[in-house]
Amino acid sequence: MNDLFDLTGRTAVVTGAKRGIGLAMAEALAAAGADIVGVSATLSTAESEVRSRVEAHGRRFHGYAVDFADRDAVLAFAETVVTDHGPIDILVNNAGTIRRAPAAEHALADWDHVLEVNLSSQFALTQALGRDMLERGYGKVIFTASLLSFQGGITVPGYAASKSGIAGLTKALANEWTARGVTVNAIAPGYIATDNTQALQDDPDRSRSILERIPAGRWGRADDLGGATVFLASRASDYVSGVTLPVDGGWLGR
Repeated sequence: MNDLFDLTGRTAVVTGAKRGIGLAMAEALAAAGADIVGVSATLSTAESEVRSRVEAHGRRFHGYAVDFADRDAVLAFAETVVTDHGPIDILVNNAGTIRRAPAAEHALADWDHVLEVNLSSQFALTQALGRDMLERGYGKVIFTASLLSFQGGITVPGYAASKSGIAGLTKALANEWTARGVTVNAIAPGYIATDNTQALQDDPDRSRSILERIPAGRWGRADDLGGATVFLASRASDYVSGVTLPVDGGWLGR
């Protein structure tokens, strides 16, 4: 049964791998046997925490610094990574950003930036690497969605729009690619204690109201996402596609 989750011999690209959720996802995949290509806008290509964690599991790690606000850089990376490492088996689209401001005051430049990083570049990279997956008849694509793929949020209109778009893109790609051996799914993290949620954690009223709604009774940890990531990257999920899986401590059930 454990062989269902064995990723030995697989190569996974994990974007936004420098810290937080992406770091935890990369480590979980390495622990399951995958070699990791880590990508982040400011990731050191020499030494990094993600490299140390992956190599501690006896797996190979290669790091790339790519700005997901620069679509040309994303497309250049897509070409480079296949040349450098051969076929990519698993793509974890986790890179993301957020800008907070009331909708009536939300700068259009911030809107454009968030949509480019969180949605458009995600599609561009998936399209580029997905072509080879389709030719080989095998691949696992995993997006990082959000609770705001289901809800509207407050003062984050660009983020909510982008993450709703990720949920739709997941289904659209699954409709076309699943029959050709490439599953496409998303993970929707709940309220996870990371840099992106620091403003909420620091606001006593918001933090209290959030905790009161989470049946698990705590903020999530980045490593809470590891099991779902390995599941969606492994043979255990071969008949799962087009799904946005909440990992939220029960938030959406309230």
